[in-house]
Amino acid sequence: MNLLSIGGSDPSGGAGIQSDIKTFDEFGAHDLTIITAITSQNTSTFGKIQPVSQKLLSDQIDTMFSDFKIDGIKISMVYNSQIIKTIYQKLKDKKTIIVIDPVIKSTTGGMLLEKSALKDFKKYIVPLATVITPNKFEAEFLTNSKINSKKSLKDTVKKIQRLGAKNVVITGIEEKGKITDFVFEEKTQYSISSNKISKTNHGSGGNYSSAILYSLSTGNSLKDAVKFAKKFTYNSIKNARKIGKGIAITENKNYDKLFTELSKSISKFTEITNIYKNIPECQTNFVYSKKEPKTAKEVLGIQGRIVKTGKTVTVAGDLQYGGSKHVATALIEVSKKFPEIRSAVNLRYQNKMISKIRKKFKVSSYDRDKEPDKIKSNGSSVAWGIKNAIKNSKEPPDVIFHKGDFGKEPMIIVFGKNPSNTLEKILKIIHD
Repeated sequence: MNLLSIGGSDPSGGAGIQSDIKTFDEFGAHDLTIITAITSQNTSTFGKIQPVSQKLLSDQIDTMFSDFKIDGIKISMVYNSQIIKTIYQKLKDKKTIIVIDPVIKSTTGGMLLEKSALKDFKKYIVPLATVITPNKFEAEFLTNSKINSKKSLKDTVKKIQRLGAKNVVITGIEEKGKITDFVFEEKTQYSISSNKISKTNHGSGGNYSSAILYSLSTGNSLKDAVKFAKKFTYNSIKNARKIGKGIAITENKNYDKLFTELSKSISKFTEITNIYKNIPECQTNFVYSKKEPKTAKEVLGIQGRIVKTGKTVTVAGDLQYGGSKHVATALIEVSKKFPEIRSAVNLRYQNKMISKIRKKFKVSSYDRDKEPDKIKSNGSSVAWGIKNAIKNSKEPPDVIFHKGDFGKEPMIIVFGKNPSNTLEKILKIIHD
């Protein structure tokens, strides 16, 4: 997955393009970058801004689009009218997800948008937005209004939507000891809350908008994307570190490592040439467990599936513990006997593929025709099948398959020590 960040450079690494690179890397996405302005700032003070020329900005955008398939775009610092108009002209006809993070002012006090550019920002940048994510101050600044009640909040959102933004997420509203994000889609509205962390930080707004872009680009609904971003950003604030002499910088290196590893492998899986041909009718899940899992709640998987969409595949759903049932159950049964196996993916059964697999990997199978009626009725078919497939195995299987039964699709499951190992086996199965 290629995600494009258009924004300013922050040499402290707390926000701006540098922060986006770190965040998208956490998700296993490749971050393409376009610099709009160079800033001199650290965790205590804000210095000067040097915007790039219109020609250089235009060349950056052309260079990216001429070479890469871009799955989503984030726009943050745009600074002046020349930059704003150039971005608009280059992106106005692009058919992709665009998340606008309307940064107005840095945490250390620097103004990131010239006052004279506000009119053009509203005229040209806001209408590009699939979703715009202002905090309270930014929403008030954009609309010249004050948010001090539910009514004034809704009125402010209506003003932003009239500017052309399809969806608006106002972040960081404090109410009843919680931090609430108010989401206004074209036809519905709702709020999502979390506990408040009393810690001034540098970078949380950028983390939030980046996480929304990633989640939307994998095919999730806005509601799921906001939940995902809320959780990710909360973690980044909780783990913020005081690296310099001033404000703490948000940190996600303590984010769930299983999530990071699995997310990267899923992203690579979806980009495999012709992978859509290997997605079964029931679709695909890709899972990664904690050590020696006992239940599906200890297995990370997609709450939804990897689904076939024409000649491509899309991740429909967020990663969640307990997100998978059948593939997770298969993994748990294998892990009981071979605890080093912690990842699995299900693929479409094909006779010709089985012949190829047998030449390269340790393969087991089971016959669903022999499944007892009692097992069928109590919903433990997968566990029964996997136990039977490996009961005489002395080494962990790379692949387990079955040829189906009445109303049951035949299936191949690939197992590995971790998502990268599983993915490596898949590539050998499909392309070698």
